[in-house]
Amino acid sequence: MSNEARNVYLGVDVGSVSTNFILLDPHEKEDNKIVWKQYLRTQGAPLNTLQRGLKLMNESGVWNIMGVGTTGSGRSLAGAVLGADVVKNEITAHAIAALHENQQVQTIIEIGGQDSKLIVLRDGVVVDFSMNTVCAAGTGSFLDQQASRLELPLGEFGNLALKSINPVRIAGRCTVFAESDMIHKQQLGHGIEDILAGLCGAMVRNYLGNVARGKKLEPVIFFQGGVAANKAMQRFFREELNQEIYVPINYDVMGAIGAAWLAKEKLEREESTTEFLGMRLLDSTFTNKSYECTNCPNNCEIVELWCDGKFVARWGARCGSSS
Repeated sequence: MSNEARNVYLGVDVGSVSTNFILLDPHEKEDNKIVWKQYLRTQGAPLNTLQRGLKLMNESGVWNIMGVGTTGSGRSLAGAVLGADVVKNEITAHAIAALHENQQVQTIIEIGGQDSKLIVLRDGVVVDFSMNTVCAAGTGSFLDQQASRLELPLGEFGNLALKSINPVRIAGRCTVFAESDMIHKQQLGHGIEDILAGLCGAMVRNYLGNVARGKKLEPVIFFQGGVAANKAMQRFFREELNQEIYVPINYDVMGAIGAAWLAKEKLEREESTTEFLGMRLLDSTFTNKSYECTNCPNNCEIVELWCDGKFVARWGARCGSSS
């Protein structure tokens, strides 16, 4: 790679299961705009994961970071650590990423490690959405858990399920019931392919009956998030909806891509430069402090971020009166 720094935008999606990093070069051709990406397990340590991601990014090439956007459940933390120009929710980030790939998108099915979402767009605008954050049934972590229990590589889960001729019926509305049902079907002698296919079908029905209930899923339909790699899930969505399902090339990092696009658009609109704090973060020590604010009856739990002993940011207040 040339020693000349390449102008790129950094997008980071910090979730409870994984943290995704991407570098966006908006001047590249459509299929090559994402010039680097990285998936890391968060493992309950988002600060360490952010530093690991930056280190890997720094080692991958010579980059001039033009702007930074963060999203995901840990977006505020990541935004404070990185000096993000944009901190946005996952709904907005996933929608923007999808629209940059296909302006005709009207429905986004997003299934990640810990939650699942449905985003409804009309004329390029988000008009409705719903999320399932209560139960792990139908999420990537549940699939991961079952693959581990069956001693299968997660990447083989979908391919094996596609070999099924007679998928069994699995109760998919609850992780406990689903796992018990799978074990029962194994004990009855059903083939592993039929059980896996049954589980994928149950997850799709659970999603459509819970997350998508009462929503109109119009084409073009995108399937995003880590679970979109599962070809059996793709198949069952197609069959249940009787619609074509499109999986973007970078289906697994769409939140991070959307965050990067949002940062670019904001900085260009405001004709300003990035607030990115740079690679000095690799040598910094971060600590979190939390306390309950008593300035009003809300009793909000406030989280503070400190870097090398210096206060960086705080969040969690619903009324703005924390101190």
